[in-house]
Amino acid sequence: MSTLTGKQVAEAGLDGWTYLLGALQTRIRTPDFAAGLALVAAVGAEAERVDHHPDLDLRYTHVDVRLWSHDVGGVTQRDLRLARFVSGLAADSGLTLSAAGLARLELALDTPEHAAVLPFWRAVLAWGAPPGPGPDADEVRDPDGVLPAVWFQRSGREEPRQRWHPDVWVDPAEVDARIAAALAAGGTLVSDAEAPSFWVLADPDGNRVCLCTWQQRS
Repeated sequence: MSTLTGKQVAEAGLDGWTYLLGALQTRIRTPDFAAGLALVAAVGAEAERVDHHPDLDLRYTHVDVRLWSHDVGGVTQRDLRLARFVSGLAADSGLTLSAAGLARLELALDTPEHAAVLPFWRAVLAWGAPPGPGPDADEVRDPDGVLPAVWFQRSGREEPRQRWHPDVWVDPAEVDARIAAALAAGGTLVSDAEAPSFWVLADPDGNRVCLCTWQQRS
């Protein structure tokens, strides 16, 4: 089964869902913990029936749902179908889905010694490589998917560089507001040359961060 692009996911018209870093995500607000637990149980029952299992994060006021097909490393039609089921389940329970404020975090290390430093970070974090030989094979990922992935941005030896910078993946609709807030807080927009794929911002001390979206990516 082939994976879907961000554009294809967006065209599916899933209200309340967003496509972040290779997965579909939503947050479902609940009036109390019992309502969230009941929702998780209902989603779990359907997941068992179709043998396709989402990542669920149950909190007192909400349930976060993250859908992706682990066997192919991306979103497929299976995820769209399960997302529609979850949306219907929430609606029947009088609950609201929203993608507002959701984000995914990656950490990037600028280094001219990619091959030399990668084994160290895999060892010290006790994490492995993503499965398969794809474009993410050089990343270091938490096998449980809880902590941010680490990837390596290849740089030269001479130019000034920030060793670490975070990549914050957000819904495209969130970008303008986040940039405006960052600028109001004393930051600067370093570059929008790669927009709408990503924007580079810096804090008042020059430390950089990228706001990333699925747009204009393969």
